[in-house]
Order: sequence, then C-alpha cells, then structure tokens
Amino acid sequence: MTQLMTRLAAVALLAVMAACTTTADTAGSGAAAPGAGNTGPNVTVEENTEAFFIANVGDKVFFDTDSSSLDIASQTTLTFQADWLLRYPDRTVIIEGHADERGTREYNLALGARRAQATFDFLVGLGVDPSRLTTVTYGKERPVSLCSNETCWSQNRRTVSVLAGGFNS
Repeated sequence: MTQLMTRLAAVALLAVMAACTTTADTAGSGAAAPGAGNTGPNVTVEENTEAFFIANVGDKVFFDTDSSSLDIASQTTLTFQADWLLRYPDRTVIIEGHADERGTREYNLALGARRAQATFDFLVGLGVDPSRLTTVTYGKERPVSLCSNETCWSQNRRTVSVLAGGFNS
C-alpha cells in the first residue's frame, strides 16, 4: 500500500511539474552567469532537455552498502524518470552502475551491474520499453567523491541514468 501511495504521489507531483515552465538560476544569485550569453537573470529550461531531466526529474539513485535494493527515495526518483521517459519516447538511457572503493574490483563491477539491473527492471516494470535502456557497470572505477569515509562512500554507491543519442539540450 505504501509503495502504491508513493507512486501516486510521484505521478501527481510530476503532472504538476509538467504543467509549469521551469527556470534555472544560472549563477545561484539571480544574476546571469558571466559569459553564458544570457539576456536576463533566468534561463528557461525546456522540459524535454537534459538540464530539466537532471534538475527536476533526477538522474541518480543511491544504495546502501553491499546492496542493490531500491529504497523508497530511489523508487520515487525512478518513477519520475519512467514518467518522463514515457512522455518522450524518442529518448534512450544508459544506466551506469557504480560502487564505493571498498572491495575488490571484480566484486564492485558485479555489484554495479546488479544496481544497474535493479534500476533497469524497475523502469521496465513502470512501462519503459526495455529496448530504450542499456546498462553498464563501472564498479569503483568512477567515483564522484574521493575520501575514505561514509560521506564519500554513500555518494559513490549509485546508478546514474545518462540520456543518450539525439538529445537537444
């Protein structure tokens, strides 16, 4: 019942977002970023762009240590991704599986693959055509945060949905 309510809430939120025009503050202060070629303080971000996908839908989900199970927060993000992908059927995604630095290279490659597969399976379960999704594992080879503590490790235990091919951003 909780999972159904979470999905319904996610769909409702996405519907509200789809009805709105989104703007991105390019410098974080209301001013245009220097050299960006902007004519005003805000830049309109079209919903079918990579920038919108990353900022408003979410391109990452995170995992617990040694796990490929999707928690509620990850399921919510993937529900947003599925809804977005269903609205834009010409978009394809490469799902990158990642792990933290602990463990062997082989173990982390396998764990990254399991995480990417869990993400793939969840999106397919929500109606995304599997031919639009590809998985790849990087294990511990592409960390986003470099330090040997939980703060960094938690950021590296992830999948990233990278929009591929023919994208207008």
